[in-house]
Amino acid sequence: MRNPLMTTLAIASSLFIAGCATLEPALPAADAAIMGAWPLPPTTSSAVSPAVPVDASTADAPAVADIGWRDFFVDPKLEELVARALDHNRDLRVAVLNVERARAQYRIQRADRVPSLGATATLTRSGGDAPVSESYSAGIGIAEFELDLFGRVRNLSQAALQDYFATEEARRSAQLSLIAEVANVYLTLAADQELQRIAQATLQTHEASYALTGKRHELGAVSALDLHQARTEVEAARSDAARFAGQVAQDTNALTLLVGATVEPGLLPTGVDDTVTGLSALPAGLPSEVLLRRPDVLGAEHRLRAANANIGAARAAFFPSISLTGNVGSTSPELSGLFGGGNKGWSFIPQINLPIFQGGRLRANLGIATADRDIALAQYEKSIQSGFREVADALALTATLAAQRQAQEALVDAATRAEALARARYEAGRDSHLVRLDAQRTLYAAQQGLVATRRAEQSNRVTLYKVLGGGWNEHSE
Repeated sequence: MRNPLMTTLAIASSLFIAGCATLEPALPAADAAIMGAWPLPPTTSSAVSPAVPVDASTADAPAVADIGWRDFFVDPKLEELVARALDHNRDLRVAVLNVERARAQYRIQRADRVPSLGATATLTRSGGDAPVSESYSAGIGIAEFELDLFGRVRNLSQAALQDYFATEEARRSAQLSLIAEVANVYLTLAADQELQRIAQATLQTHEASYALTGKRHELGAVSALDLHQARTEVEAARSDAARFAGQVAQDTNALTLLVGATVEPGLLPTGVDDTVTGLSALPAGLPSEVLLRRPDVLGAEHRLRAANANIGAARAAFFPSISLTGNVGSTSPELSGLFGGGNKGWSFIPQINLPIFQGGRLRANLGIATADRDIALAQYEKSIQSGFREVADALALTATLAAQRQAQEALVDAATRAEALARARYEAGRDSHLVRLDAQRTLYAAQQGLVATRRAEQSNRVTLYKVLGGGWNEHSE
């Protein structure tokens, strides 16, 4: 005859080993179909900020994702605005609260893996034709604790954990986007302020020219056509000045909304500055695997792992489940004798549930879980592909915008000289007023183009910093 103790230990060991089992499938490998290196310039050009030294040979330079935003931005005003936005922006606050909610949801799911103990106290009064009777009972026990024989509870807990991780990555992504958006609005405001100043200066120039043309018209030196052409330029410049003033007001309102609090005038930019941001040159041969550190890519990976764990839970539903209910306590007809001797009692109620016919519900649930996993895999691959394109685009613009800015600066210089010569020749009576107006238009357009190019160059640096995963650390390690 077998030893009862050995039999009990064997059963307990079998249940423990079975509880370590899981029906979760292996995580499928992602095939994003991207190249191992960037197909475009692997390093940033001399377009980076002069405040940051460029040395493409430093292969041990810190990864962009590790560069704190306080070390990336070199404008103290912008740093202060970013810090305020991280403290007061409502969208980021919602993202943080979503993380807290996901953490609580995971804790609820994790609690199912351990027995829940509870104490009860009951008073029962009954009567009818017979005299009224009372019964008191008190006990402590567990209710319907599921033995996780096939890993269903553990898979659900793992899925909740991965959802929590994905929500945390979503918060980091929201923070990264907020920092980039604050910087871009700041740069746009600076550019519009510069355009407004150019428009005002152009308006003053055209007004002086119009006054001079009016006097010359009174003397019969120029025709009425020249006078009205000069007035046309005055009104066009006045219209541009008013339009840029409205854009400056809109940009200020947008910046206030992003920051989530009132922005003092002293924190607003005073014009386009080429040292607002800086990014050291990327190491030569930077692999595309750096995309895997982006918050959106990491979030997609965690969602894939959560969907894969749900498949294990759906598979486990096909197998029997065992739940345990137990209680130990005492019962007495009088409250004073509830905890006296001779009133103790206990109960142990194991229950097994064996699915036999579910009308296809279990297979349908497994099909949904599998489809969700495949969807999450496709979204994970797409997030990698999208990140690769964003980085490649930003790297391409790094070199082209630098060349465009240099050409635009040369254009402004040439247009300034041409406008000065046209003005001198017009005042000497050697050229018509139309030639001078054409030179003024060319200079005005060139100045506006240079401001737009400088803003685009700074904005592209912010974009490159963002798409490489930077922006969620405050300081570099």
